[in-house]
Amino acid sequence: MDLAVVRTFRLPIPRHTGNISGGNVRRMRTARLYGTADLRVGEEPAPEAGAGQTLVRVTAVGICGSDLHWYEDGAIGDARLERPLVPGHEGAGEIAAGPRRGERVAIDPAIPCEVCRACRDGYRNLCYNILFSGHGATDGMMRDVMPWPSHLLHPLPEAVSDAGGAMLEPLGVALWALDLGHVPFGGTVAVVGCGPIGLLLIQLLRATGASRVLAVEPLAHRREAAAKWGADLVAAPPPSVPLAATDPSAPVATPANPDFSSYGADVAFELAGNDDGVRIAMESVRPGGRVVLGGIPGSDTTTFRASLARRKGLTIAMVRRMNEVYPRAIDLAARGVVSLDPLVSSQVPLDAAPEAFAAAQRRTGLKVIITP
Repeated sequence: MDLAVVRTFRLPIPRHTGNISGGNVRRMRTARLYGTADLRVGEEPAPEAGAGQTLVRVTAVGICGSDLHWYEDGAIGDARLERPLVPGHEGAGEIAAGPRRGERVAIDPAIPCEVCRACRDGYRNLCYNILFSGHGATDGMMRDVMPWPSHLLHPLPEAVSDAGGAMLEPLGVALWALDLGHVPFGGTVAVVGCGPIGLLLIQLLRATGASRVLAVEPLAHRREAAAKWGADLVAAPPPSVPLAATDPSAPVATPANPDFSSYGADVAFELAGNDDGVRIAMESVRPGGRVVLGGIPGSDTTTFRASLARRKGLTIAMVRRMNEVYPRAIDLAARGVVSLDPLVSSQVPLDAAPEAFAAAQRRTGLKVIITP
């Protein structure tokens, strides 16, 4: 991406003139993205809850790969940073005022319009007019307090921590990907890309009866985590192979450079966000298999060999966030079917958000949680 098109904003940060006490919130801290790698923590007037909304004290927010797209590129997909934006869409909090005051909640980040064709057909995650926390013009959760539609604040059971509540959003994405995968009971699966969503998906696959799970991941600590959480086979991807496949110097299959075409998975899930991940997913499935693409490429393009997909007769499904899965995700976490807290590698205060983003860029851990 040409960084010249990313706007950098230089606005004064107001000085602290009030406090936060009880339900009377006058000032708040925010982490606001002003441009590429320009995340600033400052104080602002606190918002008020409007009609149908509830004011929430945010207690935990995860840094997602899509947040890193905003941070690194000032963009994600075809959306561009057009004003200073508060990131964050994986969150939990405590209701600050009203009859539910003190209740711990998970915050569903998506606000569908409920009237467009997609919403009326039951695909609210595909809403034409959706508002999404930390995306576009909608400020996200990396702030002390936020007003949010009351019906999108799901009660958190005691068995789920605040950090676990933030992890419910990536769990929801993994659950929706699983729904789209139509994995047969006792089927074989490949998961390409073992960040938090991939690791949560592996846990779900074991819980739903997959007989064999292959995990492909370039980072050693994530491969170790994949094995811990249920992958039967774990491999690093081979070196990148050009799409022009006639190059005699292209890598050949070796134990250190595996040939995934012999695996024969019923379903492959790509969560890497790059063309190599898509290629490996397509190679790993059997003829007539299914490939679920969940990664978000930085270039907003996905390229693969048409002959590979055509000759195998693959069915390709695309993951767009999640659709109506929060109650299921909460139930799975509360019953211990999936483990959330062990995937949290660090928790840092809101004032350290810029350093937390820099650390998340290095991808040396799993999930970084910010605690306002």
